[in-house]
Amino acid sequence: MKSADNTQQDVTRVIAEHRPILKNFIRKRVSNTEDADDILQDVFYQLVKAYDQSVNPIKQVSAWLFRVARNLIINKETKMHEEEMPTYRNDEGEDVLKDFSEILFGSEASPSPETEYLRSLVWTELEDALAELPDEQREMFELTELEGLPVKEISEATGVPVNTLLSRKRYAVLHLRKRLASLYEAIIYA
Repeated sequence: MKSADNTQQDVTRVIAEHRPILKNFIRKRVSNTEDADDILQDVFYQLVKAYDQSVNPIKQVSAWLFRVARNLIINKETKMHEEEMPTYRNDEGEDVLKDFSEILFGSEASPSPETEYLRSLVWTELEDALAELPDEQREMFELTELEGLPVKEISEATGVPVNTLLSRKRYAVLHLRKRLASLYEAIIYA
């Protein structure tokens, strides 16, 4: 069994030896330099973790490092980022979407009858559109958007991976946007 000093020397040697080629490999596949540097750091973090926790040594270190790098690149690419709703501007350049959101979801003490009607119309349409979704997608949208729960917390509670949950939410958002687009435009441009 290797001592801690020998293990540290091995890790240091592997990092020094593989850093330039791995850095080049990652940078060719990731457009953002900061993301590439983060991935490289994560590869070496995984290496240190593997050395610390492994009873069985890594036999082909170079192949292992490239496999970890490739997996991290794929994870980075497939990680879903929440898409923002498009911002529409009126002739004066003001954010119409912000006004729209304030009208529909504002907390005014006594909203006008028109605002109440718009709110009820949107909520009715939203509920109908949500009912069309598969249960997992609907539940994910409701938990994150209506109840405000963080995705990580939902993942920990359900045991479902974060990327799966983000994918479900993305499909729900895409469906809702498509389904509610005409109502959205009618309210904004009315």
